[in-house]
Amino acid sequence: MIQAKNIHKYYGNLQVLKGVNIAIKKGEIVSIVGASGAGKTTLLHILGTLDQASTNEDFELVINNTNINTLKDKTLAKFRNEHLGFIFQFHQLLPEFTAIENVCLPAFIKGTKKSDAEKRAKELLDFLGLSHRYNHKPNELSGGEQQRVAVARALINNPDLIFADEPSGNLDSESAENLHNLFFKLRDEFGQTFVIVTHNEDLADMADRKLTMVDGLIVDN
Repeated sequence: MIQAKNIHKYYGNLQVLKGVNIAIKKGEIVSIVGASGAGKTTLLHILGTLDQASTNEDFELVINNTNINTLKDKTLAKFRNEHLGFIFQFHQLLPEFTAIENVCLPAFIKGTKKSDAEKRAKELLDFLGLSHRYNHKPNELSGGEQQRVAVARALINNPDLIFADEPSGNLDSESAENLHNLFFKLRDEFGQTFVIVTHNEDLADMADRKLTMVDGLIVDN
């Protein structure tokens, strides 16, 4: 599902990633752990095509048999919208929109018909136990509910791959545990691959594989 080779990242003179290599299989749930500043989020953003690696002639990123290095900006944006989903620590829901409207946004960007997008959004919200929250805005939802809406948004286009950055970092322990169990239920139900950056040891240990980053490199897999 992911093959990445020799990922370097510099911010000015600061080298954050020092030649990371990583391979992730379809249907795997992989956690990435390490101290703050180890490069976890930077790596996640590059794997998720939200950021670019620093120029290196040996750098390679292949996702689902697509060589990301060959894609122009518009094609890359289309690929990201159709094949990748993102869940962040802070749900990033738009406050003026209802739950169902927030979930539908990636589908609208894709060009999905409104009726089809709303039908799929309702299916996902039902699956996530939010059938009674379709028309509620984010400020009317609990933290756990907001994060489940964000999960539904990440799933709306049936992506092959979900990237999650500290997805339970802003949740109480019960909501965090529910979200962690949900990831495995989603994998079993829909077959998605998950790459999760987390400081939560319980979630990290639940994963099929735990990768540890130290000073810009993966030191344990």
